Amino acid sequence: MKSKKLVQIDNVGKNKMMKSNQLEFPIVGIGASAGGLEALEQFFTNTPSDNGMAFIVIQHLDPNQPGIMPELLQRITKMKVTQASDHLKVKPNCVYVIPPNKSLSILNGYLHLFDSIESRGLRLPVDIFFKSLADDRQEKSIGIILSGMGTDGSLGLKALKEKKGITLVQDPIDAKFDGMPRSAMEAVNVDIVASAKELPVKLINFINYNSSVKTDKVIDRKTKSDLDKIIILLREQTGHDFSQYKKNTLFRRIERRKGIHQLTKIHSYVRFLQENPKEIDLLFKELLIGVTGFFRDTTVWEKLKQSILLDLFDDLPDGHVMRAWIPGCSTGEEAYSLAILFKEVMGRLKNPKNLTLQIFATDIDNDAIEKARKGLFASNISNDVNPERLSRYFTVEGDGYKINNTIREMVVFAPQNVIKDPPFTKLDFISCRNMLIYMEPELQKKLLLLFNYSLNLGGIMLLGNSETLGNIKHGFKELDPKLKIYKCLSNTSTTELSDFPSSFYYNKTQSASKNRPVKINENIQTITYNILLQRFTPVSVLVNEDGDIIYITGRTGKYLEPVAGKANWNIYAMAREGLRNELPSAFRKAQQDYKEVNLKNVKIETGGDPLFVDVIIQRIEAPESVRGMIILVFNDVIPVAETKSSKLKSGKPTSNSKQKEVELELQRTFEELQSTREEMQTSQEELKSTNEELQSTNEELQSTNEELTTSKEEMQSLNEELQTVNIELQSKVNDFVQANNDMINLLNSTEIATLFLDKELNIRRFTDPMTDIFKLRNTDIGRPFTDLVTDLQYPDIDTHARKVLKTLVSIEKAITTISGKWYNVRIMPYRTIDDRIDGLVITFNDITTYKKLEFELKEANVALSKNLNN
Repeated sequence: MKSKKLVQIDNVGKNKMMKSNQLEFPIVGIGASAGGLEALEQFFTNTPSDNGMAFIVIQHLDPNQPGIMPELLQRITKMKVTQASDHLKVKPNCVYVIPPNKSLSILNGYLHLFDSIESRGLRLPVDIFFKSLADDRQEKSIGIILSGMGTDGSLGLKALKEKKGITLVQDPIDAKFDGMPRSAMEAVNVDIVASAKELPVKLINFINYNSSVKTDKVIDRKTKSDLDKIIILLREQTGHDFSQYKKNTLFRRIERRKGIHQLTKIHSYVRFLQENPKEIDLLFKELLIGVTGFFRDTTVWEKLKQSILLDLFDDLPDGHVMRAWIPGCSTGEEAYSLAILFKEVMGRLKNPKNLTLQIFATDIDNDAIEKARKGLFASNISNDVNPERLSRYFTVEGDGYKINNTIREMVVFAPQNVIKDPPFTKLDFISCRNMLIYMEPELQKKLLLLFNYSLNLGGIMLLGNSETLGNIKHGFKELDPKLKIYKCLSNTSTTELSDFPSSFYYNKTQSASKNRPVKINENIQTITYNILLQRFTPVSVLVNEDGDIIYITGRTGKYLEPVAGKANWNIYAMAREGLRNELPSAFRKAQQDYKEVNLKNVKIETGGDPLFVDVIIQRIEAPESVRGMIILVFNDVIPVAETKSSKLKSGKPTSNSKQKEVELELQRTFEELQSTREEMQTSQEELKSTNEELQSTNEELQSTNEELTTSKEEMQSLNEELQTVNIELQSKVNDFVQANNDMINLLNSTEIATLFLDKELNIRRFTDPMTDIFKLRNTDIGRPFTDLVTDLQYPDIDTHARKVLKTLVSIEKAITTISGKWYNVRIMPYRTIDDRIDGLVITFNDITTYKKLEFELKEANVALSKNLNN
């Protein structure tokens, strides 16, 4: 037999085990905003009271209004509903509601309240609580997002997903406001999506299924065969091989998907995957575990900023392009964080070098890469990015923030499978955090050798907190073993890298350009002929503002020639040698006004003797159909320097003629150059002025945009709070309507005629029996009661009513009517709840029967006394 002491020790141990088991119950965080009360009512109506879970409701509430949510929820659930207080222990089968103007966190099963810093505007109480819940309860944490506006809860669900918690979202189609549900579904691969009334059943079934599954059990041969089949299906549809990922990790993720579909056997799930290709994509997303954030693990980034990057920059030569690689970048937050940190560190250098950073961010998830490329993030990143960085490196766009071009240009995003695709080389920095922990040791070793091969000597490698180098330590030096920061000391040449492809291949397609036919007006020929007949007779060409030829008169072969290749009817392309150089500047000058521009003695090379021509270029002002077009007129001329007397007998021009020709050409070139300089100077001045105006406008718009964004956030927050208050008040109104109906039925059921008057003795309300005494209708409300026709023989009723109002002493009298009825009339003051006199209450109790009996009794007494006297 055991001694009493041993028995007591055993009992203590059992009690401790019982307590620890009690602490293992799931805690459910429920985030809601506008339209959330309706969703909460549907949720808790369908939730059994003995479910074994605790529920914490986080809603956007008006900070200046008292919360009545616990009172409203208590009516629809048998579970105890309490408003959360500081250091309150969470118990199963209970509901806790966040109070107004507070943020809520949980630690070791106790709730803790914090004062909200922002009175209005962007507040994210759901994200705050979900993150603390994920840290406190790990896989026992559950997050639910119901109806609401904005993005609150998205980052919180990411944290829950990272800690292997369960995530549920109300179907956006079922939600009154789908902002929060849709944002949550875009942020993470949600476990369960259903209507608010279906979520409780699905959650309980999922928890019951998970509790019956042992995640650490030994995988038998049959299960391994089914697991391999799933890997084959994934490889065939996605092109990615998960055979070298840790089997327990794969198994847990598959078990989670099985639980969602309530499948008991893994063989059944294999069949389900074969019949539902979409489920393969969902399982693929589940296996990726794309959880990230800006400046995640702040101690790591502070270490990089304070020492690691500074030392690295000191070793790099001036003008060096620093290359960084981030495999498994997910939606790009870590890549952008590194770029921002690079900018900040460069700004701190006393002797800055001309260093630039090129980041290669890769991931096997194409959807995540597309999101990263856009550089657009939800407004709730303000929890991770301080206001200074937000204002400097982000611009407000819509409901979120967009990364600035200075940071975006430093990052190149590309889809890549680090296991089979070729790596980036000659790197100075690699960040591969929390990716290796999901892989088998053999694959981890292969990737670490790959990183060692890709890094330059002295390059930095950053791993996750749970990752180690294993047996590859000889190629690296530990700079910070706690934060897992390593420096490359030597490159290891190994044949294990030989199975990687040697390069990427890209297929580029070019789209053929489309020819746009030139529109020709039906009467263009007539119009052109009329212009030529009125002003010109030589060869001419009509062109539009772009130089496209519209119409030609005469023979233009001496001045224009078709170009080789594709047909091109443009004056610039068809102009012959000599004219081609003079035409552009003259054409631009002609477009400025309607004055004609003259080109004198232009030398055109025709393949034989050179041709000299005068060209008139003029923009057409009228008629309207050809307004703005330009006409060119060609006149052949004999050059001044090329006369008969200036030629030798041999027919060759003299040196003097050549000199004149060169001088004329130089003169034209000088004039053209001068004109170009003037145009360029004018353009520069206009561009400078325009740039200054645009810069000023941009600053004003940016300032206005920031103010509008702040106002929008405040209005959105206020709108959500008003929605909540409105729903709560609507519930109160319904209660008052019900109470009013109850009161009316109570008064009518007493069959006592009652008249309610205000201080001016106007009718406020009456009961149905009053219509037998006064000729009353509903339209008489607001009229003086003395104006009404009555059968009462009570002329002093007005005087007595005013007396009661003055003295506050009730008056009671028995009054008869013309028809012979008797009423006990009682006039009393009307007192409000706060003991204020606000009118009168007059009751009319029918005592006709009692009066008749009284009269009969008196008559009987009189008759009896007469008989006794006789």
